[in-house]
Amino acid sequence: MTGVESPAYVPGHGLLRGRTAVVTAAAGAGIGGAVARRFLEEGARVLISDAHTRRLKAHESALAEEFGPASVAAQPCDVTDEDQVRALFDAAVTAHGRLDVVVNNAGLGGTASLADMTDDQWTRVLDVTLNGTFRCTRAALRRMRDSGGGVIVNNASVVGWRAQAGQAHYAAAKAGVMALTRCAAIEAAAYGVRVNAVSPSLAMHPHLVKVTSAELLEELTGREAFGRYAEPWEVANVIVFLASGYSSYMTGEVVSVSGQHP
Repeated sequence: MTGVESPAYVPGHGLLRGRTAVVTAAAGAGIGGAVARRFLEEGARVLISDAHTRRLKAHESALAEEFGPASVAAQPCDVTDEDQVRALFDAAVTAHGRLDVVVNNAGLGGTASLADMTDDQWTRVLDVTLNGTFRCTRAALRRMRDSGGGVIVNNASVVGWRAQAGQAHYAAAKAGVMALTRCAAIEAAAYGVRVNAVSPSLAMHPHLVKVTSAELLEELTGREAFGRYAEPWEVANVIVFLASGYSSYMTGEVVSVSGQHP
C-alpha cells in the first residue's frame, strides 16, 4: 500500500480560550505533548504532568518560551500514586484558579504472550493505564462536581476493540478505559460534566519510530486506510473537539481516530 502524505498542520481557532486544562503524560513528543501544544494554540491555560520530571521541566520551559509563562505550568505525577494524583489536581486549581478540562493520556504498553506473561507485567500495565485513568477521573470529578461542570477526555485505543497478539494486558486496560468512560459519563451528567474518549490506532513520533522495527512498522501501517500512521497532533485535534463547545451534546462516547472501528 502506498502511504498518503500527512496533511498540513491546522492552526488554532481559539476553541478553548479562557479554559484551564490538565494533561497527563505530556512531557514527550507523543499524544500528550501534542495535546498540550494544541490546547495552548487554542487559547487554554495548561498544567502538564508526567512521571519523568526532567523531560517535564524541559517541555514546560519550551512551551513557556513560546506561549508565555502565564499559560503553562508543570507538576510531576505518577498516576499509580494516589497522593501524587491529588497533588496534581490541587496544583491545577492553585496555578489557574479553576479546572475546566482534563485529558487522561497516561498509559503503559508492552508486548508479551499471555502464556508467558508475568503477574507483574499484567499488573503494571493495568495500574498505569486503567487504574491511573480511574484515579485521575475520580479526582477531576470531585473538583468539577463542586465547580459546576467540565470536560474529561480519556485516551483509549483501537486495541480495546480488536484482538492483537501479545497485547492482552494493554487491550484489557484500554477496553476498561472505554467502559470507565461510559459509566463515568452517566454519573457525571448530573454535575454538568462530559466524559468522552478517543481511540487511536497508530500514532507515532520520532522517538517511538526509533524503537519500532521496520518490519513491525510496515505491518502496522499496512492496516491503516491511508497507509501511514497518524501524527500525534491529528489525534490531539480530535481531543480539542471533544474538549470544546463543538461537542456539547456528546458524552460517554469513544471516538475512533482511525479507520479501524469494528
